[in-house]
Amino acid sequence: MKILILTHRVPFPQNGGYAIVVCNTIKGLIALGHDVSLVSLDAQTYSGGSHERDELQDQIQYTSYKININVSMVDAVVNLFRKKSNNVDRFYDAEFEKLLVRELKRDDYDIIQFEGLFVTPYLASIRKVSKAKLIYRSHNIEHQVWERLAEQKSDLFKKWYLRMVAKRIKEYELEQLNKFDAIAVFTSEDKTTILSYGTSIPVEIIPVGIDLTRYKPDFSKTEFPSLFFLGSLDWLPNREGIEWFIDNFHKDLTDGDLRVKFYVAGHNIPERFDDYEVMGKIFIQGEVDDAFEFVNSKAIMIVPLLSSGGMRVKIVEGMAMQKCIISTSLGAEGINFTNGTNILIANDQDEFYHAIERCITDEDFCKSVGLNARKLVEQQHDVNKVAKDLVQFYKTLNPGPTPAGHKSAKVKSPQPDEI
Repeated sequence: MKILILTHRVPFPQNGGYAIVVCNTIKGLIALGHDVSLVSLDAQTYSGGSHERDELQDQIQYTSYKININVSMVDAVVNLFRKKSNNVDRFYDAEFEKLLVRELKRDDYDIIQFEGLFVTPYLASIRKVSKAKLIYRSHNIEHQVWERLAEQKSDLFKKWYLRMVAKRIKEYELEQLNKFDAIAVFTSEDKTTILSYGTSIPVEIIPVGIDLTRYKPDFSKTEFPSLFFLGSLDWLPNREGIEWFIDNFHKDLTDGDLRVKFYVAGHNIPERFDDYEVMGKIFIQGEVDDAFEFVNSKAIMIVPLLSSGGMRVKIVEGMAMQKCIISTSLGAEGINFTNGTNILIANDQDEFYHAIERCITDEDFCKSVGLNARKLVEQQHDVNKVAKDLVQFYKTLNPGPTPAGHKSAKVKSPQPDEI
């Protein structure tokens, strides 16, 4: 099959969940003999400028288009009085749309896969010029991220603003669902949510797949005990979660009974996080040169996620590296875990404290959890198996001519009490 992947950000380098999922999908499809093209919006907010060429780029037809998604203070104020979602609108660019249309007129595709909500503004134009089957891959239920962020806020203005953003995104998100030919999700929770909105097209669970050959744990290089967090802090749920964790455990880690070093790494860590650093106890490292080496060198991974949804790629990667992971239930959503066997679940301060206390005092227990985690990933998240399942899903849609001006069934509109 000839497949086009459409992304709202450049997935190179492969240093974040979105990029890892996209690139592993492409690798799996190529390995199965399919012809894959990638068209990406290049928002400098995400890419941070130039980067070394990824070898995957040489195996596909790849096009990127620079776009400015920054929002000025004036735009932010004006947006308060608009009904549309600026969070999505800022990814629309008329020139990029023309480029995309030219590409689709030049080449015929069997499948066009939209990676997330932020590339859906181009759906109508694509539908007009392409007969491909259009697949929406929902990386998470976007409006739920904002609803859950709002729930965590005590400041009334921030709570009101985030609820307003969530409402606008929800209205837009629900309008899009039945305009596709099918939807792929990562978790059963997301499938249930999408179907509850009256979605009438096929919805299939295709879990996160990773290339297991890249994950080579080496216990001899692991510092025990040690705690770590790895993630991008320009993503609000990550920042919120790690702030909650440090605020609640700063004293325990520096002056209390949790005698363990804590490392925070990832890109776009705000400068103010330097204030959390305590020499010899809490380390704010920023972006690391080699994420695999960093993860391998630490023993216990924490994922204190309080909002968002979907499947956390960093947890799947941590499991592949045989890490003992302590996560909230929300963070581990979609992973077929067994609490206490291949992960530890902690949903409040006391549960996190006791989980950390147990892990830092029992190295054998940590190793057993990590070994079981690796087995789980080998069974359920090997990209080779996941890619086959995705292709089988494509085939059930019988890729072929689709009438232009495809009409969609209506999705149930959100009611005020659903926001």
